[in-house]
Amino acid sequence: MNNLNSLYDLIGGEEKLRALVDRFYDLMDSAPEAKELRELHAVSLKQSREKLFMFLSGWSGGPSLYIEKYGHPKLRMRHNPFPIGERERDQWLWCMNQALDESAFLPTVKEHLKTRFAEIADFMRNKLTE
Repeated sequence: MNNLNSLYDLIGGEEKLRALVDRFYDLMDSAPEAKELRELHAVSLKQSREKLFMFLSGWSGGPSLYIEKYGHPKLRMRHNPFPIGERERDQWLWCMNQALDESAFLPTVKEHLKTRFAEIADFMRNKLTE
């Protein structure tokens, strides 16, 4: 990847990042492959969409929107109330990988994001047995 641009810039900034997050949640909301994952979320996904967008903005080198509003992400702590096992991790990754595959990002950006998201999703697991 090009070190002269942030990942945020390579993604395409706010507009493209929002589109990725929206597609991710649209898939989670409608795909049977994400049924158990969807059940962990509130009826409305509006707040989840906004928080993920804000987090990914700062995480990818764009504006630190999440930190400015909520402080340090503390991802593992904030996800502890939700049982996340292999199934939930895999469903989250299925939605994100689908959204990435449908995006117009450069192949190297897609692959980088898939690798990093897989690492993060695995780190979120807090349920050891299915």
